[in-house]
Amino acid sequence: MGFKAANQQVYLYGGHVTSWKNDHGEELLFVSSKAIFKPPKAIRGGIPICFPQFSNHGPLEQHGFARNRFWSIDTDPPPFPTNSSTKAFVDLILKPSEEDLKIWPHSFEFRLRVTLGPGGDLMLTSSIRNTNVEGKPFTFTFAYHTYFSVSDISEVRVEGLETLDYLDNLKNKEQLTEQGLVWNPWDKKAKAMADFGDDEYKHMLCMETAAVEKAITLKPGEEWRGRQELSAVPSSYCSGQLDPQRVLQSS
Repeated sequence: MGFKAANQQVYLYGGHVTSWKNDHGEELLFVSSKAIFKPPKAIRGGIPICFPQFSNHGPLEQHGFARNRFWSIDTDPPPFPTNSSTKAFVDLILKPSEEDLKIWPHSFEFRLRVTLGPGGDLMLTSSIRNTNVEGKPFTFTFAYHTYFSVSDISEVRVEGLETLDYLDNLKNKEQLTEQGLVWNPWDKKAKAMADFGDDEYKHMLCMETAAVEKAITLKPGEEWRGRQELSAVPSSYCSGQLDPQRVLQSS
């Protein structure tokens, strides 16, 4: 089951945004033509929610379990900030099942608001609360694993990530300083993935908004919020404005 609103589409399976289009109807997110939209496989593309573990940096399955669980409509959402001129939004909630508690023994409430702004901006706001009743804190890592659609991977340039640190999976998670911080399976891995077209690597790349290097710890009753806001801008946009340090300082 999914929801379409203006220029976005969201599935209850995974709390997963699978489509975001600009005013010209052009798709800005990549979803594989071979994506599987049912358990136990996560949807290949869009914006998977990685929780309570990003990648394989921990004891759980790759990227945790939130991206392959069915979420519910949140009938009692918290007061997320929403502009009065917002085009559309939907509130979802995920709580652990008995099976989830066996593999990760912590009670939580994960609320997600997906918002389409007046200018077509896409915003995801996450609120994660520790609802353990026995006084037990928990620690997690998190990411919006966004798959962007591109016309030609050989013509793509990522700016603004210079001097930032990252962990390189191809070098045994060694911490490096580089411009990388993106993911593309390239030709050999693309052919080895059953839910990914052999040549689709040419038309996508992943950039994650994540809390990974410093895991988040919540005591019972505590709440963490994270937000990702995406905007489509003209190609003549001044790249200097994309400096992440400048954005962080001004927010």
